[in-house]
Amino acid sequence: MTGKRQQAEKRGRMAETAAAWFLRAKGYSILEERFRSSHGEIDLIAQKGKLIVMVEVKTRKTEQEARESVGFRQRQRIERAALDWMKRHKEMNASIRFDVIAIVPGRIPTHIKDAWRPAQ
Repeated sequence: MTGKRQQAEKRGRMAETAAAWFLRAKGYSILEERFRSSHGEIDLIAQKGKLIVMVEVKTRKTEQEARESVGFRQRQRIERAALDWMKRHKEMNASIRFDVIAIVPGRIPTHIKDAWRPAQ
């Protein structure tokens, strides 16, 4: 792995850690971090009541850039990975939502709830 790639990986992990603590402060339980399946990766899987939240964490210069950086193909991969996770945790019997946590340097993280809905 190159030096730039290692730095990006480190920044990503730090952003995910900050996002997890931010969600905990808002009353969410973190069920899993960096869930990987053959279809893709989900940065954080959180729960609040009967709601399971699949969270993509993005570090960008602005909240708008973070929101826009989760493209169609990435959403599809996250959705397929979410289906894998839900199949493994059938006992959860919960609703699912897809959120984005935007990490903008020097600002409090922004929680973008229901950032997208899966295509039917």
